[in-house]
Amino acid sequence: MRNLLIAAVLLCFFMGVHSRQKDQYYVKQVKFPSKATLDQKVEMASRLVPTTQQLAWQRMELTAFLHFGINTFTGREWGNGNEDPALFNPSELNAEQWVRMLKDAGFNMVILTAKHHDGFCLWPTKTTKHSVASSPWRGGKGDVVKELKQACVKYGMKFGVYLSPWDRNASCYGDSPAYNRYFIEQLTELLTNYGTINEVWFDGANGEGPNGKKQIYDWDTTLKTIHRLQPNAVTAIMGDDVRWVGNERGFGRETEWSSTALTPPSYERAKETYSRLGLSQTAKDIGSRSLIEKAGEMFWYPSEVDVSIRPGWFYHSDQDDKVKSLANLTDIYFKSVGYNSVLLLNIPPDRRGLINENDVARLKEWSTYLNRTFADNKVLVGKKLWKAPKASTKVYMLKKNSQINVLMIQEDISKGQRVEDFCVEARENGAWKEIAKGTTVGYKRFLRFPTIHTDRLRITIVETRGVANVINVGAFYAEPLSDEAASLKLSNIPTADWKVLNMDSKAGKAIDANPATFWRSETLTPLVVDMGKVTDIAGFTYAPVAGEDKMGTIYKYNFYVSTDGEIWTKCECSGEFSNIMYNPIPQFVRFGKKYPARYFKLEPLTEINSKSIVTIAECGILTK
Repeated sequence: MRNLLIAAVLLCFFMGVHSRQKDQYYVKQVKFPSKATLDQKVEMASRLVPTTQQLAWQRMELTAFLHFGINTFTGREWGNGNEDPALFNPSELNAEQWVRMLKDAGFNMVILTAKHHDGFCLWPTKTTKHSVASSPWRGGKGDVVKELKQACVKYGMKFGVYLSPWDRNASCYGDSPAYNRYFIEQLTELLTNYGTINEVWFDGANGEGPNGKKQIYDWDTTLKTIHRLQPNAVTAIMGDDVRWVGNERGFGRETEWSSTALTPPSYERAKETYSRLGLSQTAKDIGSRSLIEKAGEMFWYPSEVDVSIRPGWFYHSDQDDKVKSLANLTDIYFKSVGYNSVLLLNIPPDRRGLINENDVARLKEWSTYLNRTFADNKVLVGKKLWKAPKASTKVYMLKKNSQINVLMIQEDISKGQRVEDFCVEARENGAWKEIAKGTTVGYKRFLRFPTIHTDRLRITIVETRGVANVINVGAFYAEPLSDEAASLKLSNIPTADWKVLNMDSKAGKAIDANPATFWRSETLTPLVVDMGKVTDIAGFTYAPVAGEDKMGTIYKYNFYVSTDGEIWTKCECSGEFSNIMYNPIPQFVRFGKKYPARYFKLEPLTEINSKSIVTIAECGILTK
């Protein structure tokens, strides 16, 4: 009897331990035991959850990026750091107009480029004279960061800052210890002088310093500084709370894991981990079972999708008619917020210091469309917890004869991301018919499908990690949209009579007025073109190849013109296609003056990955 009693006590003890283990959650990171099986790893990964700050960030869904600075007044995307601060002089800057408009459009946070790669600071920093304090704006007493923060407080908007690690103005850049002290001082000013900061955004830009050396960033001290001064802020991209989705097109992955094997790139072990697992920020698979099997740890590292409402990130007047269409923005919404991500949409203020009327009109149109679409949820009881194990099914009743073409499903991510595979069926004519299927869910997942009329839906959780916690299901009708936006005009003069003077006969594809075709050379061969007659030209265009294959995309270049094909003049231009690696869109380059030319020559100097290859989808000429 005594032995039976002891055995019963021990059994209860071990059952209690097992139960506590099942209820244990791993906040932000989970490390797997060295001999853990795949099933054990998957079970642990199912209990990886976000921090309180990450969860609050995810729920915001829409964040606005405001690219504003010296580039706004030079027409560049990346400044060189030598700009005269006197150029910065917005005539009507009104931060309240920015925030009020964004609030009305449904945004919940604003992130300002407090300092871009040119090093020009939008606050009166003590670290450099390259700031608003050296500009004529507000008599040198202005502070864009302060004015925007005050507007955010007034309208109840969250506030974040972008501080570029790369600084093309700082003389100490490349002297790693000195620049790291300089950078931390700037960061400290931003995090102590403006109240609560909700997101701190760093990209990984790392160019060459004045001394010819690459800067080695001290990310450990940087992150510790943020955690000390703004403990409730999330750190993005080179931070360890929010990751870059891997492109600047506005689209997440259809299988988008927040519970991922991606190590934050600011961690020293990231490079080794990526190499061992065959991972990258742009990888399609970032959290599958096959990846978990090889991984030693997992992170709650959710996706932020960044894209600009215009072709460029800074305001350029010649892009006023190139604001993304309603159909394009809506597609981006469904493939970002609806793909378990937060959408970071850039809306750049213009030279007046106002959000341009064209952008305002499009955002109003977009928010009206989304509000109308999601105002009428056809599901009668969708907000009820469904604890769904593998292969479980649930029927949802809809309003009678509902017209729908969108399904929304959400998990309670405070208990982990668990759904791996699911399908949706609708009841039509007395029979069930599959209408959509998906993989991951996470915070929010949208599925779109051809319009149907039905009064009930059946959702099957085909595969899951443990028991999934589905907390919301909705069905909606989104009015179909057609994208009537005109294609970009890449040349102001006809190209039909142009002749390529290169030896390669295929080079004609670079000037055939068809961006879908392209010319590729296995060397950095210049493109030389005879336009047939002399024309006064004001600039040129370069279109890289569309799609995933970016090989051969030109980064640095020279551009020459000639009237006789013998004597060449080098044109005044920046000489680099800034940010083209991550934003591979057609480039519009305008010179400081007009040049008479019959011939032109685009000379590639470097390719985005330093390869000796060049690819041109299209090259055109601008006359105004």
